[in-house]
Amino acid sequence: MLRAELESYLNQLLTPELIKDFCPNGLQIQGKEQINKIITGVTATEALIDQAIVAKADAIIVHHGYFWKNESYVIRGMKYRRIKKLLDHDINLFAYHLPLDIHPELGNNAQLAKLLEIEVTGPLELGNQQSVAIQGQLKTAIAAEDFVKRVDCKLARTSLHIAPPSNKAIKTIAWCTGGGQSYIELAAEQGIDCFVSGEVSEQTTHIAREMDIHFIAAGHHATERYGVQALAQHLNEQLAPNAEFIDIDNPV
Repeated sequence: MLRAELESYLNQLLTPELIKDFCPNGLQIQGKEQINKIITGVTATEALIDQAIVAKADAIIVHHGYFWKNESYVIRGMKYRRIKKLLDHDINLFAYHLPLDIHPELGNNAQLAKLLEIEVTGPLELGNQQSVAIQGQLKTAIAAEDFVKRVDCKLARTSLHIAPPSNKAIKTIAWCTGGGQSYIELAAEQGIDCFVSGEVSEQTTHIAREMDIHFIAAGHHATERYGVQALAQHLNEQLAPNAEFIDIDNPV
C-alpha cells in the first residue's frame, strides 16, 4: 500500500485531531512511498529501528515517538542516530500517543482491561468521552492480593502495590496506562476501590493510604505494550499488510 493510504487509514482510525497532545501524532519521519512491511513497537528507540532494518520494514508505528513538547529542537547525539538510521533506510515513522491510549477497542487502556478481565463502565473524568483515564469493574469482588497476582501474572512483572489501611476487597477499578498516577485522587473521590497505572510518584503513597484506595504501579512499558500489538493485528486483518509487533523490553 502507499504511505498516504496508510497515513489516512491510521488517522481515521485513531482520530488524533480530537485530543490535545504533547507531541505531533501521525507521520513524524517520512520514508519510502510504497509500504509492504510494518513494525509496531512501544517506543521508537534505536534498538527498535535496528530490528526494523533487519526485518526490511518500510514503516514503524509506535506509541512513543519524537518531538515532545519542551524538548530540545537540536538533532544531535541519540536523536541524531535514531533519525539518521530512519532516513538512511528510507523508513517511515508514525507515532500515536494519547490517541492510542484512549481508542475504545485498540487503545492501551482498552487492551489492558481485556487482559485483566475488567469490564469498562465509562470514563474516569465524568462526561468526558476523551478521558485518558477510564473506570470499570470486576465480575465479583476479590481480595487485593489476588488481583495483584493477576496483574503480575498477566504482565510478567512484579508490580508495586500500595494498600490502604482497610485493605478492602477490590470490585471497582480505575486505570490509566503509562504515567497516569496523577488520576488516583479523582478515582478515590469517586469511591473506587483500586487505581492502576504504570508509574508511581512520591505523593501517590500518601493519597492511597489517606483516601482509602489501593494503588498498583505495573510498569509504564508493561502497561503500554498492548495497544501497538493490537494495532498490528488489526492492520493485518483489515489492510492485509505484513505487520509485526516487536517488544524491546523495558523494566520501567
